[in-house]
Amino acid sequence: MTIKVLSINGWCRNGSTIIGNLLNEVEGFFHVGELHFLWKNAYGKGSNTKCGCGLDLVACPIWSRVLDLERPAGRAAEDHAREVVARQVKAIRTRYTWRVLRDGALRGDRRTHADIMARTYRVIADTTGCKVIVDSTKIPGEAALLEHVDGIEPYYVHLVRDPRATAHSWMRQKEYVYTVSALRSTAYWLTFNLASRALVSHYPERSIFLRYEDFIADPAATLRQLVELVGSDARTLPLRDRTADLHPNHTVTGNPDRFRSGPTVIRPDDSKWKAELPARDKLATVALAWPLMRQYGYALTNNASPTLESKRGSRSAR
Repeated sequence: MTIKVLSINGWCRNGSTIIGNLLNEVEGFFHVGELHFLWKNAYGKGSNTKCGCGLDLVACPIWSRVLDLERPAGRAAEDHAREVVARQVKAIRTRYTWRVLRDGALRGDRRTHADIMARTYRVIADTTGCKVIVDSTKIPGEAALLEHVDGIEPYYVHLVRDPRATAHSWMRQKEYVYTVSALRSTAYWLTFNLASRALVSHYPERSIFLRYEDFIADPAATLRQLVELVGSDARTLPLRDRTADLHPNHTVTGNPDRFRSGPTVIRPDDSKWKAELPARDKLATVALAWPLMRQYGYALTNNASPTLESKRGSRSAR
């Protein structure tokens, strides 16, 4: 059976964790969080070792099984993890997105990693019984490789958030997540969004462009679009008005809010940055990002709102 993988891409702090966890409540969907970091985090070299269920990844009944069955016979777990991480750095970083889209995975490190991902997705599906895996890794270089992973049918989301709101979010320390300056955040915002745009433009029939601001304006409509994108039934969405009852999940990593469960309200306002982001950071962000901001419908001043109607539900960001 072919496994459907919904790959969420873009720069961090764009809302992928909450969107993934909402989709996790849809029948047949399983949100893995940022799967790219499974091997790094499982063996103590990443930012955190915890599954969304609260257990260490190596103790979680799902991820311990995945790590065990994906690993080639005769390889020590730590050695295999070290090799996976080294291969990720060498072959599928965001900067390599265009190269992967052009050349695919004919041989070498990319072919080896594609085979690892095929085994990993298969074990996840067999263990959980899911039909759709939601992967919120947000690394377009790895997402570009999915087309060459045996046994899966990939779909792509380019998820973007106002770079000033993103920079504001990065100012706050959140448990294991470090802080990043507005300038650095915006530089990454540009790079990751350009790569994500190249990705969805390459596969427009299986892609969607989405802004975080559109999601919080109408979360039910957004979830319906994503569920229908992969050909699933959108009649049983996990929302009543703006509230969802989230169950514990098994995300590899992501925003520390992934550990929260129970009734969760999707608030429609994302404007705290207007009052709290220093003026110099606002200016620096706009100076760097204004061309893409205009393309994505973001106003360049504090006073105007995003042009929601012009961007909602588009299949790709050209």
